[in-house]
Parts: sequence; C-alpha cells; structure tokens
Amino acid sequence: MRKKRKIGLWFLILIASIIAILYFAWSFAPGSYSRAEIYELEVSEETLLKIIESVKKENPSIVLKEKVGTSKTNKFYLKEGRRNEKDFWYSIYFYYPDKNQIVKTWTRPKTKTITNFAFVGINQGLILGNWKDANESFLWWKNKTLKHEFENRILNKIKEKINKEIPTKNIEHLSDSTKFEDYSN
Repeated sequence: MRKKRKIGLWFLILIASIIAILYFAWSFAPGSYSRAEIYELEVSEETLLKIIESVKKENPSIVLKEKVGTSKTNKFYLKEGRRNEKDFWYSIYFYYPDKNQIVKTWTRPKTKTITNFAFVGINQGLILGNWKDANESFLWWKNKTLKHEFENRILNKIKEKINKEIPTKNIEHLSDSTKFEDYSN
C-alpha cells in the first residue's frame, strides 16, 4: 500500500512539474505577438490582402469606420498596413458593431505561396487600451469562445473566398494543427 502511495505521489509531482514548465514557457513566450492565434493559408500575402478587402466590401458591418482614440478627445482612424518598409506584419482591423469591439489581425508571408494570418486580440470599445489577447489564458478552453467567434465572423468568410478563388488550397490552424479543407470539389 505504501509503494502505491509513493508511486502516486511521484506521478502527481511529475504532472505538476510538467504543467509548471509549460506555464513558465507560455508566460515568457518571446515575440511581439506571442499570444496571437496563427492560421497558415496557402495563398500569397498579396492575394490574401485582396481577398480580405473583398470580404470587407461584401460585409461592410465588419469594417471599422469609426475613429478610435487613447482618450475621449484624442481621436483618429486606425491605419492598416505596415508601419514602415522593414515591418514584418501587415495590420488589419475588423469591427464587431453589436459588441463595440475592435479586432486586430495581421498577415505575414511565410513563403511566396503561404501566408500566416493571425488573430491578435480584441479591444473593448473605441478607446484603445482595453485589449484582450486571443490566447490570453494559459487554460486553452477559456480562449475558445473568443477564437470561435473570430472564426465564425471573419475567418470563415476569408476561407470561403480563398476556396472559391483557389479551390484546392488548405488552411492550417497552427495552434493545434487542425486543417480546414474544402472537400466539396
């Protein structure tokens, strides 16, 4: 009986250690957008940007038309694109008008024919500073609602457009390597 308790205790210590190491690594993840949810799309960045623009034209409610600000008096329009020629990320903003939320995304070419499309996070309201990262919580199930809403409201529209224009392309979700494929052809 004592041997089983010892084995059980060592097993619990091992599991707790693994979780602690994973949490530590997650907490100190490097990079500017370490908690972004990244999707890999088999399409060039140039084509993807055109598709996103087309999706926005077809769905004007997801376009951020309002001015935002850092305070009630300092208002401006969010600029999409790269900040300069050396910037890695092409920033794109969407809007959930029913929730008054700004959605930040970016694209970055991985190769000439593959582009990373990232869901960075959501800002509550039009005053900036209330951001919630797409993967804010270490407990992945707490992030599911936010990510599913993004996928249903924005990503699926982009995927449909990619599959119409380039029907054999796959979309891979890098966070859990789940593939989204169109088998309708």
